[in-house]
Amino acid sequence: MTRVAGGWRLRHRHKKKLKLTKGYRGAPSILYRPANQQLIKALQNGFVSRRLRKRDFRKIWIARINGQVRQYGLNYHKFIDSQNTVLNRKIWAQLALYDSEAFIQKIQKI
Repeated sequence: MTRVAGGWRLRHRHKKKLKLTKGYRGAPSILYRPANQQLIKALQNGFVSRRLRKRDFRKIWIARINGQVRQYGLNYHKFIDSQNTVLNRKIWAQLALYDSEAFIQKIQKI
């Protein structure tokens, strides 16, 4: 088998990936092969985490709304079923956290 000479393209590609793995610990920040493997894994984990973040925020919003609504004799399910406004869970959670007076006024209308 013939030897493939690595030219400037190969060096450029390696340097680009090593630059992306600069803050990694140990060999992945220095050597190309471990850096390439870590980079592939890191990009996959980032892809998954972007989707998990949406799920986690929804859980937080629901917990905040439920905690605030239970003080007034409702539970989360009844509250969400009874609301016919255009406010989503994120806005309801922000009202519950930062402006509880407005949240109470909205609950009393329902």
